[in-house]
Amino acid sequence: MQNLGEILSLLVAVSWTVTALCADIASHRIGALPLNLIRMALSLLLLAGALWIVTGSPYPTMADGKAWFWLALSGVVGYVFGDYCLFNSYVVFGSKYGQLFMTLAPPVAGITGWLFMGETMRWHSWLAMLVTLTGIAISILARAGKSRKLELKLPLKGVLFGIGAGVGQGTGLVLSKIGLGHYAAAIPADAPQSVVSMMPFAGTFIRAIAGLIGFFLILSMRRELPQVAAATHDRKGMTFAGLTTFFGPFLGVSLSLMAVQYAKAGIASTLMALTPVLIIVPYAIINHEKISVKEVIGTLVTMTGVALFFLL
Repeated sequence: MQNLGEILSLLVAVSWTVTALCADIASHRIGALPLNLIRMALSLLLLAGALWIVTGSPYPTMADGKAWFWLALSGVVGYVFGDYCLFNSYVVFGSKYGQLFMTLAPPVAGITGWLFMGETMRWHSWLAMLVTLTGIAISILARAGKSRKLELKLPLKGVLFGIGAGVGQGTGLVLSKIGLGHYAAAIPADAPQSVVSMMPFAGTFIRAIAGLIGFFLILSMRRELPQVAAATHDRKGMTFAGLTTFFGPFLGVSLSLMAVQYAKAGIASTLMALTPVLIIVPYAIINHEKISVKEVIGTLVTMTGVALFFLL
C-alpha cells in the first residue's frame, strides 16, 4: 500500500495524543517515574499476551543476538534516557516547554538515519520537515504562556534535559529500525506469517524489557520503589496508567516500529511529532481553555507540512 508508513505514523501521533492526555492525569496522581515503571510492566503483559495469542509464544523466539542488542539499545536510549530527560525537563520548566524540545526528534532521526543507515531524503522532504516542525513550534509556543510578550528564558539545566529528550526519541527510533532489520533477517523463509506480522510487537517487547530494567534501576538508586507500591492502591491513577500503557508502549510504539519499516526514519518521526498539535483541541476542552489564534496558525502550518510529504 502506497504511503503506508506515513499513514501508520499519523496513527501513532493520534495514539500518542491519547497517551499524553492520560499520562497527564496519571503522572499527577502517582508520579512520573513510578508511572514509567508501571507502564513498562503492564506493556510487557499486554505484549506477551498478544504474542502468545497470535504466534503461540509469549516472547520473541526468532530474534537473534543482533536484534536483541539493537532493540534493547533503542529501549535504553528511547525509553530510559529519552523519557528520563523528558520528565526531568517537565520538573524544571513544565511539559509545554518540554514538548517544544521534542520537535528535535525528527531532524535527529533524519541525521541518525543518514549516519547509521545511509538513508537519504530529497529536498522536498527536508522542506516538508522544516514546515511541519515550524508549525509544531508555533503551536507549542502559543500554549507555553498566556502573556502576549514571548520571552523564552529557560534554565540551562532544563534546556539540556529537553535536548536530551529529543535526541533520545529520534535516535531510539533509528536504532529500532536497525534492530527490526536484523530481526527480519533472522526469521526463516518458511516461518508462519503470524510471526512476521507480529515482529513490531515483538520488537517493542524487547524494548520494554530494557525500559523496565532501566527504570527499576533508576528508582532503586533514588530509593523511590516504595512509591510504586503505593501507586498501585490509587484506582483512578492505575486506570489512567493502564490507558497510557495501551495507547503508548503497547499500541503507539508498536505502530511506530511498523511505520519505520515502510517510511524513512526522518519522515516517520516528523509525522509522529504531530502530537503537540493534535492535542490542542482535546486539551482545551478538558481544561476549559480557549484556543489562541497562534495555535490555529500553527496547526495550519503543520498540516501544510504534512501535506507536502504526500503531494510532492
